[in-house]
Amino acid sequence: MDSSPEQPLVERMARLRRPQQWLVLLVFSLLFAGALELAALPAALLIGPMMAAILAGTNGATVRVPRPLFGSAQAVVGCLVANSISADIFPVFYAEWPLFFGVVVATLAASSLLGWLISRWRILPGTTAVWGSSPGAATAMVLMAGAFGADQRLVAFMQYLRVIFVSMTAALVAKMWVDTSGVEVPPIVWFPPIDPIAFAATVGIAIVGGLLGRLLRLPSPFFLGTFIFGAVVHLGFGVPMQLPPWLLAVSYATVGWSIGLNFTRPILRHAARALPQIIASIVALIAFCGGLAFVISRVLGIDPLTAYLATSPGGMDSVAIIAAAAQNVDISFVMALQSARFLVVLLIGPSVAKLVARNVRD
Repeated sequence: MDSSPEQPLVERMARLRRPQQWLVLLVFSLLFAGALELAALPAALLIGPMMAAILAGTNGATVRVPRPLFGSAQAVVGCLVANSISADIFPVFYAEWPLFFGVVVATLAASSLLGWLISRWRILPGTTAVWGSSPGAATAMVLMAGAFGADQRLVAFMQYLRVIFVSMTAALVAKMWVDTSGVEVPPIVWFPPIDPIAFAATVGIAIVGGLLGRLLRLPSPFFLGTFIFGAVVHLGFGVPMQLPPWLLAVSYATVGWSIGLNFTRPILRHAARALPQIIASIVALIAFCGGLAFVISRVLGIDPLTAYLATSPGGMDSVAIIAAAAQNVDISFVMALQSARFLVVLLIGPSVAKLVARNVRD
């Protein structure tokens, strides 16, 4: 029998009964998510539970999120992504499409190159770095990565670390142009009145989209099927959706738990060893996008902060808050370019990842 010092620690969670394990996981998830919310860090409702699940998983937790519940959470995220696409961005995109196309392609190429280098140098296994370097659509990339053979745990580690770095950098850059310290994020109404039609439409889209995804054998069927069906119904027919904060919080926690509980001590040590290179790749991508912003600002005469926020590689929620706080920022331009990159990454990101991964193996 192994009597190493780590053994009692590893078995600490395993010695608890399953209900007790879930209770410990829930308590630590609330603590971590609350602390991240107080620190105003993005994606706190997902990262907090994921951190708690990593702590539990690496200490011997045996509980796992049931597959139907994980599939339902993916479908809710699919509805959220579909509902976030506004028809208002299309006129702006149409007017500036050459610029948008160039920026999106350049950003995607830079992130793919960074992912290729990390994979080529064997810092992370297989195609993980390619998916983890994708510039935007973090939760979507994490959900799809597993279906394409990447290590979902390390992809999540890379993606959410990038979201935090990008959002904090955007906030710091914004302070050079405008004081955002007095801008308060509206308080969250966790249990708003339910609109029967919109909520029923959301549930229906999630169910039908998930079934279509399975029927068509899409990768990550519950997410992709719901996103595609929801986008068609929302944009094509104007069907409203309602995603109350309590439902999103449960879905984010479910996704975070599903990823975090599969972490092991060797995986965590691998992530820690790769941390300097991952941070360097994130900083390089932020610097590259900052260079794009500088060129756009100088050549086209666009406000520097507008250009920077528009090209910022992710953290769309934080970018929207910062843009709304500044009087001189063209928020429609910012959100149109952010949304355009988000859609492109979502639609062709998997194909680009597979292409780059094939070159890594070659």
